[in-house]
Amino acid sequence: MARMNTPDPMTTSACPCGSGKTLATCCGPYLAGEARPETAEQLMRSRYTAFTLEAHDYLRATWHPEHCPPDLTPDDPPPRWLGLRILARSAGGPDDDQGTVEFVARYKIGGRAHRLHERSRFIRLDGHWVYVDGTFPATRTTN
Repeated sequence: MARMNTPDPMTTSACPCGSGKTLATCCGPYLAGEARPETAEQLMRSRYTAFTLEAHDYLRATWHPEHCPPDLTPDDPPPRWLGLRILARSAGGPDDDQGTVEFVARYKIGGRAHRLHERSRFIRLDGHWVYVDGTFPATRTTN
């Protein structure tokens, strides 16, 4: 009897960051430690993916050590991440030492929808991008 091959979710699943690529060709190599993000936006997207997959070791490794909270355990129940939209970026390219990425991440907790609108600050530390902190721009309400 022939065995059925089950597709590897890493190669067939869309990356949670919304890039349109598969997890294997987008954020997966960063989370697996096989590659490092070259830009602040790539780090932002990979950190969003890490939040969706609860990859706490990756989050801690990419957080500036002076700003990383001691406990990364999510709320109970944990959020169900729904999508990421990049609104703006400033600097943060392959030749930069700092950059910002403004984004909106949508999620649900206990059936209630929420939005996280943040302007994240990134720097290069020892040659690698790390998340430093973020500010929360005033949110406009549209009817």
